Amino acid sequence: MTKVIMHGCNGKMGRTITEIIAADEGIEIVAGVDAFDEGINSYPVFSSIGLCDIEADAIIDFSNAKAIDGLLDYCAQRKMPCVLCTTGLSEVQLSRIKEVAKETAMLKSANMSLGVNMLLKLLKEAAGILAPAGFDIEIVEKHHSLKVDAPSGTALALADSINEELGNEYEYVYDRSTRREKRPQKEIGISAVRGGTIVGDHDVIFAGTDEVITFSHSAYTKAIFAKGAVQAAKFLAGKPAGLYDMSHVIG
Repeated sequence: MTKVIMHGCNGKMGRTITEIIAADEGIEIVAGVDAFDEGINSYPVFSSIGLCDIEADAIIDFSNAKAIDGLLDYCAQRKMPCVLCTTGLSEVQLSRIKEVAKETAMLKSANMSLGVNMLLKLLKEAAGILAPAGFDIEIVEKHHSLKVDAPSGTALALADSINEELGNEYEYVYDRSTRREKRPQKEIGISAVRGGTIVGDHDVIFAGTDEVITFSHSAYTKAIFAKGAVQAAKFLAGKPAGLYDMSHVIG
């Protein structure tokens, strides 16, 4: 039985993870951390991580950037493994994560979905075969109208996975409206669509002569990220110090 602390337990993702873990016999939440608490959880909730004195095997974090500094201090002091799912972290915080990873196991990925991380793995193999054969590469991502950043972090992670396989020789292009020239072969076009309530769609297109191969991933609810975080916590518990990501979880 893996025992975890849910950091940010009363946010949308924290509540979703609580529900998922309640139905999983292999893992349990022994404590939660959240500045706002209505007393509805089946486990004790602390207003900050520094006040939590309950033993656990790992922490799952879905909080906010302001709460990360205290969390990192806690993990370093207690050698506590942590699955970091909070986004929008500063460069200073990202550097601090690398330092803490020297003391304990830390896992952070651009996307916590098992499906997306499997796609990252498959794209490397596809790129290694198709790009040398002259296939052009395009990525189209679609998200809801409230999303403020573009392209998505996941789209960039998909592009990075491909580019790493190709020796990082490809340029990312986000807008061709000012250009009047033939498409260079060594570029990855990344397009963003925003509208409605789309949770997240990503298409990676390999377009060759007379044939097109498309890899697609569609997220219908944010629960897929919660499920990935739970799997990551199970994986991380008991692991030696180091910086991990979801590629380690899927193997």
